[in-house]
Amino acid sequence: MVTRMSSLFVRTLRDDPADAEVPSHKLLVRAGYIRRAAPGIYSWLPLGYTVLRNVERVVREEMNAIGAQEVHFPALLPKEPYEASNRWAEYGDNIFRLKDRKDADYLLAPTHEEVFTLMVKDLYSSYKDLPVWLYQIQTKYRDEPRPRAGILRGREFVMKDSYSFDVCDDDFLKSYQAHRDAYIKIFDRLGLDYVIVSALSGAMGGSASEEFLATSETGEDTYVRCTSCDYAANVEAVHVPVPDPLPYDDAPAAHAEVTPDTPTIDTLVDHLNERFPRDDRPWHASDTLKNVIVTVVHPEGSREPLAIGVPGDREVDLKRLGGVLEPDEVEAFTEADFAANQSLAKGYIGPGVLGSENASGIRYLLDPRVVDGTRWVTGADKPGSHVIDLVAGRDFTADGTIEAAEVRAGDVCPNCGSALEAARGIEMGHIFQLGRKYADALGLQVLDENGKLVTVTMGSYGVGVSRAVAAIIENSHDDSGIIWPREIAPAHVHLVAAGKDDAVFAAADELAGDLEAAGTTVLYDDRRKVSPGVKFADAELIGIPTIVVVGRGLADGVVEVKDRRSGERVNVPLADAVAHLSA
Repeated sequence: MVTRMSSLFVRTLRDDPADAEVPSHKLLVRAGYIRRAAPGIYSWLPLGYTVLRNVERVVREEMNAIGAQEVHFPALLPKEPYEASNRWAEYGDNIFRLKDRKDADYLLAPTHEEVFTLMVKDLYSSYKDLPVWLYQIQTKYRDEPRPRAGILRGREFVMKDSYSFDVCDDDFLKSYQAHRDAYIKIFDRLGLDYVIVSALSGAMGGSASEEFLATSETGEDTYVRCTSCDYAANVEAVHVPVPDPLPYDDAPAAHAEVTPDTPTIDTLVDHLNERFPRDDRPWHASDTLKNVIVTVVHPEGSREPLAIGVPGDREVDLKRLGGVLEPDEVEAFTEADFAANQSLAKGYIGPGVLGSENASGIRYLLDPRVVDGTRWVTGADKPGSHVIDLVAGRDFTADGTIEAAEVRAGDVCPNCGSALEAARGIEMGHIFQLGRKYADALGLQVLDENGKLVTVTMGSYGVGVSRAVAAIIENSHDDSGIIWPREIAPAHVHLVAAGKDDAVFAAADELAGDLEAAGTTVLYDDRRKVSPGVKFADAELIGIPTIVVVGRGLADGVVEVKDRRSGERVNVPLADAVAHLSA
């Protein structure tokens, strides 16, 4: 059935919504695909819901093609399975919790690892039953503290999550590769420009994971890739190449010096070059050791100060730090916190008071580049004073290391030593080597071929279905509007009747019917009291890949066919239009 603009439930807008920050949010609202219901919560209008279902169709076809079986679980789930896996506590404030009339605890599921695991446990008990791959396309809920960017970061979203269950690790790797290959086909069909990067597993757990990131300057994820080899990683998962330790037998003794008014790295470096110049070269920020204090909030609510030492030319990347510490959360260290820790001299904190065995008792973790034998200028633990030639391993130690310093373009590739380049992306898919975390927690075991009980090995694989709609637009739009890939567009052809003559509308009506009969879906702008200019603007905004105009050319027996992506226009005889467009 032809979709007619005269009766379609849609309202296009000329101006961007006030709260929209990124192109996809602006265009989805302006083109009449979604409407805001509440912060981070959106309703899908007919055009938008058609696109969403088309994305679901692509995902479903590729999952079915590898032999995965679709199921559907409730979004409202009891507390107990998540308590068994410890994620009831680990998720903290990031999930929606509620009680029923009997005061029992429930949650709106952010993911479904636990219930998938319990379902397989309930039905399967033998190695002969495995492997099995199950998936669902389901609405998920997360209580985002700062929902933004429309459907890119919302509190309600549609996700495909699938799970593999195998008897052993070798079989699991085959399952993982099959899902990885399916994801490549999915994102190729969706027309996304994407990269596959190593990532952290976070609260999901497991030994390893990979993200599929749609490249976009508006993306929230920063990743790096090597300019020489195939290394690529989310910055949260980058491993810093660790230098070899240096000998320090002949290193000069550490000495404290008065360095007034130097609470920042820049002021310290300027002072060092003025008052304590080096013979070989000027002092640089990379010669200093910056000690940053944060507060770690554990899932059960307890709070712990944490000190992180990084080279002074680097900042602590709070997102990277949060990824490493997850499910713990990170907050800034406040003035009240400093007041409660009198041994910390703000702006002049040094290793002398840090560490679980030292005066403050604050756990102290170092950047991996701070190896034994390296010499540093750092705080002397009293205002207006720094220590010069403080040698790691000789003069101070820490409680461990942590990958928390910012990763920058030009850093060394951990694989081959070449330079890294940085870019931004939108997380579209994430695949996890879960191992036995959930199977152990929930007792999922089967009898192997020798009659011995073994714990099942699991994998988890997610695709952001609703997020894909926005990510495609971030990859594919121009100043006039959206440019949909043909695979998921709300129609194949946007047919415009441009003019007032009855003959124009009669020809357009007939062409619309003939196209639909030939299997080409049509959005037909049959509005009689709307000017051609408004119709053309709406066609560009809505973004269907082919625009066909029945108008002035009808007198010569032709219609205009425009490719939305290239802008190329050709005149096609009306009699040949169906064959031309179907091809």
